[in-house]
Amino acid sequence: MALLLPLLTALALLTCRPGGSLGCALPGSHAQVSRDNLVLLGQMRRLSPFLCLRARKDFRFPREMLEGGQLREAQAAAAVLRELLQQTFNLLHTERSSAAWSPAPLHGLRSGLHRQLEALDACLLQATGEGERAPGMHGPALAIKRYFQDIRVYLEDEGYSDCAWEIVRPEIMRALSSSATLQDSLAIKDGDLASS
Repeated sequence: MALLLPLLTALALLTCRPGGSLGCALPGSHAQVSRDNLVLLGQMRRLSPFLCLRARKDFRFPREMLEGGQLREAQAAAAVLRELLQQTFNLLHTERSSAAWSPAPLHGLRSGLHRQLEALDACLLQATGEGERAPGMHGPALAIKRYFQDIRVYLEDEGYSDCAWEIVRPEIMRALSSSATLQDSLAIKDGDLASS
């Protein structure tokens, strides 16, 4: 019994330290919804990318910021994940996106993103507490916001053409793939603490 008390105290300190854990666990279905979203996005392709070579543009997805050391804290990673999901959701809810893609996969993708955002918001609320504010937008989260703003400007400049949407589709796929990676890193961070 004398050895058990220090061990339990150390475990409590490890699991309660700030910045090491999100403070909640996303549901297991969250990762499955991410995979489903990527499949739906793949089904939404209507044009061959070769027909749209003229419309190509490099949006410079900020991958290095997401994979670098700037997301060491779980809450920073969660803020970036939320921004990725929210910006993707917003982009797919424009009037023009409905005209570009088939309704069934688009509806499924929107629904999946909505479920993921709800789960993440509930998790962040639990982690930060109702009286505290979630971390502000800076660094990688701000880079994500700018990235999606560039996409919106491009779509507008291209008149929301089918080719413009086809050029944007792989960009959305890149963002959703990164969101899946962020979810995995959040699960690992929480799992590391639980197993410590």
